[in-house]
Amino acid sequence: MEYHAWSSYPDWLFGSHRGTLPVPGARPGVAIARAAGTLDYADPHTGTTTAYEYASWTSPAHRLPFPATELVSSWNAHTPTGTWIQVELLGTYTDGTATPAYVMGRWTAGDTDEDIRRTSVDDQGDDTSSIYTDTFSVDDPSAGRLLASYQLRLTLFRKPGSRETPTVWRLGAFASNVPDRFTVPASTPGLKGAVELPVPRYSQDVHSGQYPQYDNGGEAWCSPTSSTMVIEYWGRGPSKADLAWVDPAYVDPQVDQGARYTYDYQYEGCGNWPFNAAYAATYQDLQGVITQLRSLNDIEVLVRAGIPVITSQSFLSTELDGAGYNTSGHLMCIVGFTAEGDVIANDPASPDDDAVRHVYKRAQFETVWLRTKRITASGGTGSGSGGVAYLYFPVAPSPGQRRALAAVGVRA
Repeated sequence: MEYHAWSSYPDWLFGSHRGTLPVPGARPGVAIARAAGTLDYADPHTGTTTAYEYASWTSPAHRLPFPATELVSSWNAHTPTGTWIQVELLGTYTDGTATPAYVMGRWTAGDTDEDIRRTSVDDQGDDTSSIYTDTFSVDDPSAGRLLASYQLRLTLFRKPGSRETPTVWRLGAFASNVPDRFTVPASTPGLKGAVELPVPRYSQDVHSGQYPQYDNGGEAWCSPTSSTMVIEYWGRGPSKADLAWVDPAYVDPQVDQGARYTYDYQYEGCGNWPFNAAYAATYQDLQGVITQLRSLNDIEVLVRAGIPVITSQSFLSTELDGAGYNTSGHLMCIVGFTAEGDVIANDPASPDDDAVRHVYKRAQFETVWLRTKRITASGGTGSGSGGVAYLYFPVAPSPGQRRALAAVGVRA
């Protein structure tokens, strides 16, 4: 597995610019300098068609160190009201042929009548690969036609005549070729003694029934609830003005905020991985990355440096002692490890905030997080994330945090 990103000023100097320009500063990025063209965008979720002018930047080709079966992109951007971005994957297979231009997401930070609706795009594929919400996947890896290299094309949109511009300061992707596996080798604990970060604890279950237009309410909000915990750990979060739309009778309104602003109108859920990372990066001086990690030893490196990790896993209740539920996909936040090496998790699938802290057995947790195949409750076969993780960290991390991120393949 490999994560690669464009995030420095020299990065933005290269590639192909069509109306964009590099922007220097503490968060160097790319923005619109002049329109390269216009587009009438028919928003499938509002039924309205709006004219936009656009400019684009296409990354240099990135050759993978191995043939890949999956890829997930992620980005960090500022999108003023009425602006938005589109990220596309332009891949090359191992036989030299090209993938379609796959849309990996259409995203805006906003949710007003002036904004498009954040959306993934369904029904994309060819005879080799497909897009599943946020994930490029080779349909039959055994056929031998895999992903050899890729470019990411970023298109920035604004209303004609506007002087506003989206600005993107991180654009990247992880690619992997994790073999099909129902079990994984157990890692040896790498920490000396217990470590636990003071990450706030929020339950998704206390939001059950709230704002059902966002994936039927809190019972499905594991991803934005986990994101909210880590955003607040770093001392960021929505203002009182931001939360004015939330019913004042609701506790932890920042979780409702997270659900609304990570919601994918096509997927009809709040669990789009890149949309969660992009949401986290809307808060001052935070970055968000979606990647895959190799083992709990990688998480130990990050936690020891003060970086909590949000992980994606699926399991039956019998596979993770103490969870008490089955899930085909669930996010939780790893905040530490016991002296014995077991996982301390803030699990949002808990009856209230006080019950969020769980300790899960190391070997059980590592299996349900790292595996790619699982047995479902009906006895069939389902999929696992293969070690997917959300990493949120400051734009200017400490030297120790920078080293920890580098150790797991992320350039800060």
